Amino acid sequence: MTVKALHDGKDLFFLLQVDGDYAYAKGNNNKCPSVALMFPIGDHATYHNMGGCKEGTNSCTSKTCKGHEVDMMHFSIGNAIPGRLYGGNLIDNRDGNGGDRFGHLVDLYAWNPHCRYIDGIGPSGNDSSAQNNWKGAWWHTIFTDHSGFVEEDSPYGSDGQKGTYLFEFSRPLRTMDRLQQDAQFTISGSSKMAVAFWYPVDGNPWHGSGHFSINCDWIPVDISPGSSMLSPGGSGDVGGAIALLFSVVSLCISVFVGYRVARPKGIPFTPVGTTMENL
Repeated sequence: MTVKALHDGKDLFFLLQVDGDYAYAKGNNNKCPSVALMFPIGDHATYHNMGGCKEGTNSCTSKTCKGHEVDMMHFSIGNAIPGRLYGGNLIDNRDGNGGDRFGHLVDLYAWNPHCRYIDGIGPSGNDSSAQNNWKGAWWHTIFTDHSGFVEEDSPYGSDGQKGTYLFEFSRPLRTMDRLQQDAQFTISGSSKMAVAFWYPVDGNPWHGSGHFSINCDWIPVDISPGSSMLSPGGSGDVGGAIALLFSVVSLCISVFVGYRVARPKGIPFTPVGTTMENL
């Protein structure tokens, strides 16, 4: 998997590239690829056990699990048309939660795998101020129709064709969250992240704990301030405007690692390692 990230001073962007045969079953998320990003919020949030709170489903609350909060984005593409934008929308954000009734690109928070909730919904009740701050889309390189798909074109391609899945996501650096449900990013600051990928191996539906991961722990993310590379010129110059835009695109991480997935016993997992590159 290759993961790249950058920011423009306002929003944070992620690109995920995963080599894999095309697999798609309309309406069945577990027989389609799925991806998730995870970020620690609380000071004690661990990569393992999705925050690491030891409380159970009936006892985890914002008080008993304080400090173990993690922020998550999960995109299951079973109802998502390739090339279309999903995530935060007026209808779900009007209802005050992190859901996405159209493409299941949802904004979540968790304290452990058993205490995982959509933003604005949880054991303490609903909160009408929550929002889905994520937007994203997916694609596969076997697609030859670049004029745009509609729902009737599903499954959009033939299963088993070799190629690469592409996922693009964006989110504001800072959100209006007041309940410890969103990670907040600061220019010149640092954070951590993890990326998971589910795939229907041999056509079998995937299950929640059977995912690939880019690493066995958090990956560091530094939000660089960048610097201007503009030469003197008129304020109306298009080239100058483009240069200004790219001068603040300052963070770029490339992570090339082996997949990690629940495999049959006897097949060892050998991490390839990670490399990060700033552009």
